[in-house]
Amino acid sequence: MTSARWAYVLNSTTGTVLLEKDADQRMPPSSLTKMMTAYVVFAFLASGRIQLDQHFPVSDKAWRMQGSKMFVPHGENVSVRELIQGMLIQSGNDACIVLAEGIAGSEARFVEMMNQEAGRLGLTGSHFMNVTGWPDDNHYMTARDVGRVAQHLIRDFPQYYPFFGEKEFTFNHIRQGNRNVLVDKGLADGLKTGHTDAGGFGLCASSLRNGTRVIVVLNGTPSSNERAHEGERLMSWAFETFETVTFVKKGQVLEARAPVWMGQERTVPLIAPSDVSMTIPVGWRQHVQISVDYPSPIQAPVRAGREWGRVTMTVPGHFTQTQPLLVGQSVEALGLVGRALSRLGYGSSH
Repeated sequence: MTSARWAYVLNSTTGTVLLEKDADQRMPPSSLTKMMTAYVVFAFLASGRIQLDQHFPVSDKAWRMQGSKMFVPHGENVSVRELIQGMLIQSGNDACIVLAEGIAGSEARFVEMMNQEAGRLGLTGSHFMNVTGWPDDNHYMTARDVGRVAQHLIRDFPQYYPFFGEKEFTFNHIRQGNRNVLVDKGLADGLKTGHTDAGGFGLCASSLRNGTRVIVVLNGTPSSNERAHEGERLMSWAFETFETVTFVKKGQVLEARAPVWMGQERTVPLIAPSDVSMTIPVGWRQHVQISVDYPSPIQAPVRAGREWGRVTMTVPGHFTQTQPLLVGQSVEALGLVGRALSRLGYGSSH
């Protein structure tokens, strides 16, 4: 499967989990934490509460921060844009502190925001104690949660996501390359790496190919070389081994029609609000079973566009995917006479 201690591979386009290994086990996330730090920073940017060309002061705490650094100058001011580049490309712990203090007044207050946001995003296996990923027994994430943060970064902030894909950044006359080898090789368009003694070497990478986006999360590899090898292998495996098959097109009317109670029509069509697609191993199309389930009957009046029922695609023992269906046509309720006739059994003409 994978030599990584923790792993999670997701087809983000269809939401299909392709691989998981202890994906819900708490792990030291190291600098993968900075993805969550970036999410909060991007939320402040998107709402207009801070600006990319705004400058934040470098505190003594930030300047003294150990580990990976962008080498912010003590007592000077650095732009938000450069701090984001330093945080995401150079994995600068010092940049994270400057951003946290500039936005929230202190790292502790910013961490509170991270935990609040984690709860809103449904990160049930994560808790943050700092903005950098500095080792702490109460600071943890799961591989699945790292994947969720990646999904949200890509979907919620497409205008800022390209920061993750920049291959190098020079600040204070020091040029540093992106630590994510997959980004450097052009095999991924972004996200982060990390390393601590407790957590080993970790990586989160994403790539979009032919309309399909894959997110790879791994952690707990013994070396940076193994991390790069496994990340590259799992990314290639995800694209080469699986295909996304569309079984029902957006807006297509399904054969199943839902009965209507006391309506001017006896049944209503059900339609798919989006493509009904599933990611499956190449060549498994014939193994997919499709079923439609809905409460019956539906009480008139009913309006087109109301969610009613679900379509489920299953490869027994392997994959299951469910999507909602919508009512495809409005149906008015019968009048007083019609309802009376219907109750007496004369409603067959409707």
